[in-house]
Parts: sequence; structure tokens; C-alpha cells
Amino acid sequence: MYERSYMHRDVITHVVCTKTDFIITASHDGHVKFWKKVEEGIEFVKHFRSHLGVIESIAISSEGALFCSVGDDKAMKVFDVVNFDMINMLKLGYFPGQCEWIYCPGDAISSVAASEKSTGKIFIYDGRGDNQPLHIFDKLHTSPLTQIRLNPVYKAIVSSDKSGMIEYWTGPLHEYKFPKNVNWEYKTDTDLYEFAKCKAYPTSICFSPDGKKIATIGSDRKVRIFRFLTGKLMRVFDESLSMFTELQQMRQQLPDMEFGRRMAVERELEKVDAVRLINIVFDETGHFVLYGTMLGIKVINVETNRCVRILGKQENIRVMQLALFQGIAKKHRAATTIEMKASENPVLQNIQADPTIVCTSFKKNRFYMFTKREPEDTKSADSDRDVFNEKPSKEEVMAATQAEGPKRVSDSAIIHTSMGDIHIKLFPVECPKTVENFCVHSRNGYYNGHTFHRIIKGFMIQTGDPTGTGMGGESIWGGEFEDEFHSTLRHDRPYTLSMANAGSNTNGSQFFITVVPTRV
Repeated sequence: MYERSYMHRDVITHVVCTKTDFIITASHDGHVKFWKKVEEGIEFVKHFRSHLGVIESIAISSEGALFCSVGDDKAMKVFDVVNFDMINMLKLGYFPGQCEWIYCPGDAISSVAASEKSTGKIFIYDGRGDNQPLHIFDKLHTSPLTQIRLNPVYKAIVSSDKSGMIEYWTGPLHEYKFPKNVNWEYKTDTDLYEFAKCKAYPTSICFSPDGKKIATIGSDRKVRIFRFLTGKLMRVFDESLSMFTELQQMRQQLPDMEFGRRMAVERELEKVDAVRLINIVFDETGHFVLYGTMLGIKVINVETNRCVRILGKQENIRVMQLALFQGIAKKHRAATTIEMKASENPVLQNIQADPTIVCTSFKKNRFYMFTKREPEDTKSADSDRDVFNEKPSKEEVMAATQAEGPKRVSDSAIIHTSMGDIHIKLFPVECPKTVENFCVHSRNGYYNGHTFHRIIKGFMIQTGDPTGTGMGGESIWGGEFEDEFHSTLRHDRPYTLSMANAGSNTNGSQFFITVVPTRV
């Protein structure tokens, strides 16, 4: 389970973790927030209104000193991470798609690459300079780019486009030529045409810490691991929806209702092209890759070809982007000596690693932190693991104000019928919308004069339809509303009242009362 979550004002789309112990989050409305990793948890540092529109891509330099973002306002903003300050702004003159720092520590120029969203052009700039590009790749790619990533170990850049083509190139230090330190000359000697063969393209690329492995996620939902020096395919993991469906049928992973809900979310992901925001990361050993799936965060050992753990499986979030912090958050203090390490000082022994996975979620304005610690109390109604660090919006204030009127729900009711009274108990905490719908309809006199239009002897009686045909009725919101299930409420005893509907999430006003134990 996640330990903490923090807010933006809008849906969070990007997150990165730097070698300088900073976590940077970006939201759909163009805002960027800096957070500092401390010994236990994180602290808020600074908030920037980085772009007037949507942020398309963000990038952190290999040593963690510089951060940049590009947005649909045709601008690139450059930040000094350690001093959390904006130090440059470039007017690009085109709608950018991807960005990446392509310099290594010690290079004279802090070069950064940005691609044009609608074409295959890549522009190279001095991140501390002006708007004039140092170099333009106009023939390297023929389709819009999907990824640009630097391999700092071999000082080479890998880029991919929507036609499935993957290219290797270098930065200004090697005059933008093909890298000489790889073990192939012709792409036909590699497996880099794999995406083009499958009519797919990479939506995420990352390198292992030693630079020898490339991990990718494809638009066909397959995870592919390549060897960087040879370009050969090493591993393929199928994360397609059909695979999850087969897995659920073979061995149930989730309750059927929850599985169906998550499948609906996955289809919506594809519909709005949000799959491109899902990323993959290596851990510090280079033996494990982590990425979000419909079941949670998968941790895969690429050496043994096994899934060793799934994190957040029980959480009600669809994990998108991941950032991984491993190690000990550095403080400005004297270095630890051998004598200090060997001592029995309990204060020194308390300084230990706090590995943290920071992730975004689909359509959520929060980012979530998975640590070795469990949340203090996730069962209480006032659980504080979801931190409210933002003021509510005007719409939320209005909704809260309107809801402060007379109480709309009760925990009991009496149905007066021509054959006598029926006393019922309601569960507003477990089924809030269902109970609110029933109570408001009752107070408004909606159910007055209705007949029990459906009576099945030895099973149930049904009412709530003003037409008396079983085809009418609507909710207090003017349409249908979703099902509400709770593990403590079952049809394992007679005289249970439930909503009647015509299928999943089609509840209106009709309800039925069972007279025998049933299974639904």
C-alpha cells in the first residue's frame, strides 16, 4: 500500500527523481513542483507556473543539476535543480513533443534536444544559451518522435518515432555522428526493427545504470529489453489486455467486478492515448525493471525472467509514471568516518536507506509514494495518508457549500404499503449514492402510489417504477448511476433490499426485497 500522497491543482502527468535528491512533478495545467527527499519522506520546496498550456515532456540531466520542460505554449523552461530556480527560457517557434538533456558531466555545453511534435525534426540547443539551435536533425526520423533518451555511460542518444524506427546518435562532443563504441554498423545486424515489424513504437525508453541494457514499453503493451551495444533483443514481456484476460480466467487475480472495472479503465487509457505516459525504470542494480500495469506496479527480474513482486495491487489507482529513489537522502553535514560506522551510536545507526517509488495515476491530481513503511492507519475515515496540500477549487467549495443543506440521507426508513409497514435499515457509509437516491426519492414522494409490479414467489418482490411496467424510473440525478458493492453487505439472508437494474451501472429508482437467501 502507498504510504503518502500529495496534490497538484490538476492531473499530474510527469514525475522524475534526480541524483541530487529532488523529486519534480508536473501537472496538466503547466505547473511544476519541486520536492526534496529527506531521511523519511519528502518536503515541499517550490512551485512554478512553468507553462501557460499543457506540459508535453520533462527531462532531468544525468548528474541531476538541470531540469527542463516543454509545453504547447511553444516554450522550453530550464531550471537549476539544486538552487530550485528558473535560469533560462527558450522560445522554440514550434509545438514541441519530446525533450532530453544530451550532455554528460564535464562537457563544455549543456546541450538539450527537443523534437517538433508533428514532424521528425530534432533541434539541439544550448540549455544555458539563446533560442538559436546548435544543430538540426531533419532527416534522421521521418515520423513524429516518441522518445529521446541519453545513455550517459556510452555518451550516446537513442531516439524513436511513431513508425517504430530506433536510431543511435551522439551530441555536439562527437559532432552528432553515429556512436563508434557500439558493436554494430548496420541495423539489419540488430533487432531494432522489432517495433516496425510489429507495427508498434516505443512509448518509454530507459537505460540500466551500467548502460548495457535498454528497457522499452511499446504501443502494443509489450515490454522489450535490448542489449545496447549489440541492439539484440534480450527479453519480451507481454502486458496486453488479452494476456490479463487469459490470466484472470486461468487463475483469478482480482474479483470479477474489480477486474471488469480495471479493464474499462485500460480501454479508456487507449481511447485518450494516455498509454504514452506510462514509463519503465531500472533499479540501481540494473537487474530489475519496474512499470505500471492494471494489477499494480510490477517488479521484474530481467536476469531470471520472473515477476518478483506486484506493488499496490489492492489500491484503487492506475499507476502511470514511476520515479525511483534508492539510497540515503544526503544532508549537509560531515562525512561518515570508519570510526562512526563502527561505533554503537544509536543516532548514527538510525541513518538508513529509505527506498521510495513515486508514481502518478490516471486522471488523478495526486502522486503516490510507496515505501517500506505501511500507512499509519488506512481504515479510519480521517486517515491522513492523503495529504491535502492544495486549497480546494471554486467548484469544490461550491459543491461543499450546497451539500451543507438539510441532511439528505438516513440510516433507517419505513415503507407504508396496503398490506402493512416494512421497516428497513440503510447503509449510507457503505453505499452512499444508493442510500441518498432512495432517501431523496422517498422524501419527495416519488414512490407514493407505486405498485409491486414484479412478484416472484419464493424469491423477491420489486417496486419503484412509476410506470408499473418494470421499464421506467430514474435516479435523483436524472439518469442512471453506478453500482455500489461492499464486502460486508451480501444477499446471504432473506429480507435484503437492493437496487434493481438492467445491467451493470444502470441503477435508477427501482428496488427489490428478497424473501430467501440468494447469491448475486
